[in-house]
Parts: sequence; structure tokens; C-alpha cells
Amino acid sequence: MDWFPLLNSLRIALIATGIVFFLGILAAYYAARLPRVLKGFFDVVLTLPLVLPPTVVGWMLLRLLGPRRPLGLFLESAFGLRATMTWQSAIIATAVIIFPLMYRTARGAFESFDETLAAAARTLGKSNTYVFWRIRMPNCRQGILAGAVLAFARALGEYGATSMIAGYTPGRTATISTTVYQLWRLNDEALAFRWVLVNLAISAVVLLTMNLLERRQTRENGGR
Repeated sequence: MDWFPLLNSLRIALIATGIVFFLGILAAYYAARLPRVLKGFFDVVLTLPLVLPPTVVGWMLLRLLGPRRPLGLFLESAFGLRATMTWQSAIIATAVIIFPLMYRTARGAFESFDETLAAAARTLGKSNTYVFWRIRMPNCRQGILAGAVLAFARALGEYGATSMIAGYTPGRTATISTTVYQLWRLNDEALAFRWVLVNLAISAVVLLTMNLLERRQTRENGGR
């Protein structure tokens, strides 16, 4: 059994989750501070990949990053980066798909934060940087971590956008999801079922982790 699809899926999911972890926190922090009208506008824009079909997102990325598109040509000529049909391009597609999950969860955590704590710290002369890292983030960490776990779980099972922009090449771009589909097409039900079991096992562990984080947050909130 070739384990490349598992290793490739894990590295794509980990890197994509790492990217959206920081981008999602940054976007959520500033979006939560915007006026209601602007917040609604940015919510629509930043959450759109969550409600669009993944194949539509993949098509849009191909129109943007394709080898004959201006941005795709620029990346290849300037940096030697091919933005399609590589495992790196799957990271881009996966990050776009899972970003709304991280953003919405982090924004909810920031909006539930008790701002009187930040105000009290500022009256003591603490900087905004200190307040963010030493007060806001520790109080919101459970919700943010839950968002990261959920984003990782979604990244691990992503198929639609990644199959369009990265394709399926054994040993290069194959993931668990694309491998299951290809094995089904080849009528290799036994091997496809093995990969389904692998995916189920990993997903179960991820979801159990998220449930533990939620229970811990509930206990902490109840103890306040």
C-alpha cells in the first residue's frame, strides 16, 4: 500500500491550516472592530468560499492562477513557481476553502471576549500589543484552537477545489480524497475502502480533539 496520499494529505492540511491560522486571526481581530456595515461586507467576502461549491472555487482559482493567466505567468516567470498541477497548488486551494472556518470561529471568540479586561489593562499603562498577546489571546485560545482543529479536519478531506487545481498524479499530487475517487473509477473497491478507513480514523481523532477543547472551554466559562 503506497502511503504517499496520506503523507501528502497531511502536509497539505498542516501547511494550509498554519497559513489560515494566522490570517484568520488577523482578519477576525480587525473585522470584529469594524462598524456593523463594513463588518457585514467583509463577512460576505471572507466567508464566500464556505458556501460556494468547492468546484466553483477551484474553477475561480484556475482562472486566476492558470499557466496562461497573468498572475500564473508572473509567478512562473518571476519565481519559477507553477501554481497549478503541483502539491503546492493544492495548499492554495485548501487554504481558500478552510479560511472561512478559521475566520468565523476566531471572530466569534474575539466578540465574546470581555472588553473590560482590555480596558482595565490599558488604564494600567499596558500597550495594545501586550493586551492582545497576554490578555485577549489567552482568554480566546480555546475557541481559536477549536477553529484550527476544525479547519484541519476540513483540509484533510478537501477534494473539489484541489482536484481541479492540482489534479491527480500518483507520487506527486495524490491525496486521500483523490485516491479514493480514482480507485473507485478503477473498480478497486478493497483498496478504496482501506483509504476510507484511514480517513475515518484520522477524522475521528480530530473531532474528538475538538470536542475536548469545547468541553474544556465550557468548564472554564462555567467556573468564572
